[in-house]
Amino acid sequence: MAVPKQRQNKSRRDRRRGGQKKLKIQQTIKCSNCNMPTMPHKVCSHCGFYKGKQVVTGKNLKNKTK
Repeated sequence: MAVPKQRQNKSRRDRRRGGQKKLKIQQTIKCSNCNMPTMPHKVCSHCGFYKGKQVVTGKNLKNKTK
């Protein structure tokens, strides 16, 4: 069975583990109705459309359009 010859210090261990901590860039798509950037598979917060259909109306929208 393999046994390490020397103990690794905390900084070396943490540098090795630190590669998974970085943030990923969120992908966005254009809304088919208003061309505003939205998250994929989510209702557009600007106009309330999803896949070309009106899903949310009135008070539930973040940005009210006039």
